[in-house]
Amino acid sequence: MITAFVLIEARPDAIAELGRALADIDGVREAHSVAGHEVDLVAILAVPDHEAIATVVTERISKLDGVLNTVTMIAFRQYGTADLDASYEGLD
Repeated sequence: MITAFVLIEARPDAIAELGRALADIDGVREAHSVAGHEVDLVAILAVPDHEAIATVVTERISKLDGVLNTVTMIAFRQYGTADLDASYEGLD
């Protein structure tokens, strides 16, 4: 499974509706409204391959009314205590 983060700049009047619409898209694991530099929403994707990222971003997210711009970042590795603990399972 590939994880990607889509940073979304949106029209201010569309943010709440876009958050709900993003959450309904297949491949979007989470959608968050955020405050920060030119970013209004972040969609976290969990998809099987890179082609699916392209499809979700260009054919679904970018076409939503109110989306002004997107920037997509693809995760290389995930770090967290659950992942670290799992990597040591069975080594006792």
